[in-house]
Amino acid sequence: MIHTISKIRVRYAETDRMDVVYHSNYLIWFETARILMLDEIGIPYTGIEKRGLLLPVLTVSAAYKSPARFDDRLEVHLYMREKPRARMRFEYEVKRGDELLATGETTHGFMDLKGKGMRPPQDLMEKIESAWEQDMTAVV
Repeated sequence: MIHTISKIRVRYAETDRMDVVYHSNYLIWFETARILMLDEIGIPYTGIEKRGLLLPVLTVSAAYKSPARFDDRLEVHLYMREKPRARMRFEYEVKRGDELLATGETTHGFMDLKGKGMRPPQDLMEKIESAWEQDMTAVV
């Protein structure tokens, strides 16, 4: 399993008229956590794109338990519990301290610039495998 933790400070612009974080911002935080996790394991997303590969979102879901508010300090926990084959699956937990605010999941597939699906390149899989063996928990 790969587990990383991203720190988020809720900005005023992320809240709505009810003074709670607008729901779509959680998806942005999921992406932030995912990009940082890829950096941590040595697969920066910019490097993936330079190779002519993309990781489009195939599915996304979020469940909201309790609202986040302006200036909250949050942690976004990202989990990769399954080793990828043609798809990568990530799970997310957004927490304020010990309180679980939201959960989510995204699935991504590798594709070339023409939109053709493909398996992840071997060297990327080796980096994922290496991070998996380290049982890493990075705080970024």
